Amino acid sequence: MIALASLAGGYYQSGPPSKPAPGTAREVDHRTLGFEEALSTVVDSYAGTVDLELLGKSSIQGMLHQLDPHSTFFTKAEFDELQTEQKSRIFGIGVSIAKRLDRVYIVSVTQGTPAQRAGLKYGDAIMAIDGQNVEEWTSEQVMHRVRGEKGDIVEVTVERPGVPNGITFRIRRDEVKLPSVRNAFMIGSSDTGYIALTGGFSSKTDEELNGALDRLKREGMHQLILDLRGNPGGLLDQAVEVARTFLAPGEKIVEVRGREGRFPLRTIEVPEKNEPETMPMVLLINQGTASASEVVAGALQDHDRALIVGESSFGKGLVQSVTRVWGGAGLLLTTQKYYTPTGRSIQRDYSSVSFYDYYLKRNSEGRASAGEPRGDGMPTDTGRTVYGGGGITPDVEAKSPEANPVRNRLFYGVFDFVRQLVAGQVQGFREYRVAETQYKPKAAAEDLDRYLVSDALVAAFRQHIASRPQFGVSEEQFKANLAYVRTQLRREIVTAAYGPEAGDETYLAEDVQLRKAVDSLDQARMLADNARRVRGDRQ
Repeated sequence: MIALASLAGGYYQSGPPSKPAPGTAREVDHRTLGFEEALSTVVDSYAGTVDLELLGKSSIQGMLHQLDPHSTFFTKAEFDELQTEQKSRIFGIGVSIAKRLDRVYIVSVTQGTPAQRAGLKYGDAIMAIDGQNVEEWTSEQVMHRVRGEKGDIVEVTVERPGVPNGITFRIRRDEVKLPSVRNAFMIGSSDTGYIALTGGFSSKTDEELNGALDRLKREGMHQLILDLRGNPGGLLDQAVEVARTFLAPGEKIVEVRGREGRFPLRTIEVPEKNEPETMPMVLLINQGTASASEVVAGALQDHDRALIVGESSFGKGLVQSVTRVWGGAGLLLTTQKYYTPTGRSIQRDYSSVSFYDYYLKRNSEGRASAGEPRGDGMPTDTGRTVYGGGGITPDVEAKSPEANPVRNRLFYGVFDFVRQLVAGQVQGFREYRVAETQYKPKAAAEDLDRYLVSDALVAAFRQHIASRPQFGVSEEQFKANLAYVRTQLRREIVTAAYGPEAGDETYLAEDVQLRKAVDSLDQARMLADNARRVRGDRQ
């Protein structure tokens, strides 16, 4: 019905028929076409093959994007995958993949998965799946082809440095977890814990967070940095559970407002018997923090429960209702909006920008619009002023180093070099060869010392990219980004040797925003103490 509604107007051109253009096989029939006739004409006469599912999806999407940037349509396969991911599991082989320059590579293999048992490794370039060449595919296309039914066999052919021919692995698909909490560790020898809740909000988020909190408290945690950077959102009920983990009984978490008379106002509060965590807390956000993660950030900021550090969040405060429609397809339609406890709208304005400018966070003139709070200021529990209408604005701003073309080329160059290095293919550096990943969520100092980035290794990397024109980095540019190069080399080597969690921890040690969060913990402690006093006075 939606497809019919979007195309039923057909096509009409007034005036007399024009002559066919030179080389045209036949004259165009200028008349009004109904949807079925138009579709039949396309199928019968179009110069190429027609994907009916894609055609239908595109027409529906065009209509929905006239409403707002977040209402969307899913084919049956896409909708099934969405629902599976929200259950924190998929059926696949257990690899993280990414497009690096011209090919899709395995950037990490998850411990205990079919991929690890089969022998896939960091740095393997995916050449074919089930015998079909995929070297020009996108990472999303490869991902969808690798996933499938539990128990089915998938054949993956890879190119590995030092191996003359492709290697084919027959792998039986199994359940692969998609955790919300991607990392959790104690920072150095301090009493500060770090939890990366960066994998979205799915059915197990609250359980994963509490498990990480319990483990870090046993290790001596007395203050917390909760990282929501890049968290795209997900299930609202799980965001509510995360917020109540840190908020006092009776405090409002979020208000959900829809069309009056159609969707009643819904106010979600912390239950009276809640026993929250009370340790000092810093929340890290950035432009990739969106939707349900902004609900958490807004609630903790409005109640002065956490100090917000980083960059302004994305600004998605629209709520989609999920409906399965004909043929098993799915429709996500915006029906409500999120408001923080102080009444701030989380949603960024999209009325005067294109769909693409909205997602790129640009205004109508094409300039970056991130971090521009709109609307009146609202008082928090302790009287601080916060703003709405443009996402969540941090209490302490900390910009991450901006990506640029030179750093992008260096990033790809580091990966290309390290995949050769850990395969033992860089002359004079056989000690960096990694025969098999030894998974260590937190690698010991002596383990990390095995893979220090020496001046000689940096020089070898410089020689590697200098001999490959696609990286195109001058000597001056290389010197200006030397610290970045060292950090990325260490991260990739440690990832190959000890797994992605250890690699991320190594990288975070040099993270500008995390350092600012650590420096802000005293301020967070004073904020939390002040909020408790204000609540006590009110009671």
